[in-house]
Amino acid sequence: MNALVSVSGASARTLVSKSISMALVAGAVLGSTLVTAEGEVNVYSARKEALIAPALDAFSKANDVTVNLVTGNADALLRRLQVEGSASPADVFITVDAGRLYRAKAAGVLQPFETDVLNDVVPDNLHDRDGYWYGLSQRARVIFYNPEKVDASELSTYEALADPKWKGRICARSSSNIYNQSLVASMIEADGKEATQKWVKGFVANFARPPFGGDTDQLKAVAAGVCDVTLANTYYFGRLGQSDKASDRAVYDQVALFWPNQTEGDRGAHVNVSGIGLTTSATNIDNAKLLVEYLTNHESQEWYADVNNEYPVIDGVAPPKSLQPFGEFKADSMSLSVLGDNNRMAVEMMDTAGWK
Repeated sequence: MNALVSVSGASARTLVSKSISMALVAGAVLGSTLVTAEGEVNVYSARKEALIAPALDAFSKANDVTVNLVTGNADALLRRLQVEGSASPADVFITVDAGRLYRAKAAGVLQPFETDVLNDVVPDNLHDRDGYWYGLSQRARVIFYNPEKVDASELSTYEALADPKWKGRICARSSSNIYNQSLVASMIEADGKEATQKWVKGFVANFARPPFGGDTDQLKAVAAGVCDVTLANTYYFGRLGQSDKASDRAVYDQVALFWPNQTEGDRGAHVNVSGIGLTTSATNIDNAKLLVEYLTNHESQEWYADVNNEYPVIDGVAPPKSLQPFGEFKADSMSLSVLGDNNRMAVEMMDTAGWK
């Protein structure tokens, strides 16, 4: 479902379309009536409304700019941008994972841009090397384990999860998942093609069951004893700890987090981003750039981190409260641009190894 929300000051109106065709009609209306007005910016966001609208509302109030927000599935929104082409009303596109941002860039729906502020505050590895997108928040994809079955001393690196001692003990998401694809893409960059192909084969051989469900399902499986170890994004774990459901909080309490590849000279934990790009169809370019700068200021980064259970992309902002108990960690500093470069090879390796 795609939600169209117009955010201006304290009020908001929401229209929900029940199909992509209805969403395209909404887009046509936006294109013909809204984007010609002054003092506004049109946002397509793969982040749910509750996870982005308050920040957009604050931007609207601070800058007297109306924000028209359309939310939806990441892949569906990318297809929509492609179908709408130059007639798209969207000025910016917000989505998750550098791999998806790369796809948007490759599809020709984004244009390069930069500002002095963004170049100052967003680290080089957390934005596209050609300026097509900038990171808004970070998430680490790390090891989670059942402490009743695994001692932390047994864990070390991503690479070590291919060791036969883990046979029948690992749960994982499907190879079609972009988060897993990006992890493998990062390993290609760090370890090389041959070593990564060998790792993928060994990792798959250690699965406790065929890939099933999302990250939260893997964490629940570890808590339930279906498997001992899994890989998941930190924000899924943070959400469980903040959930209103006692069963979710129980999973949070029963599963432990381990930061891999932390020894001196190693690359650190794999990180990825949610990010934002300026569309090729953008007409409200100044307001779009102002919005990107606003979302990377200290106040926005603090809010964004806590609400999304993710790590900020700028220095000087504390990690989300839900993840603070797990301390600081060394993050991989490789350019996230390479995740898109290596994506096709990563998928081919996963297919060859029988990762379903």
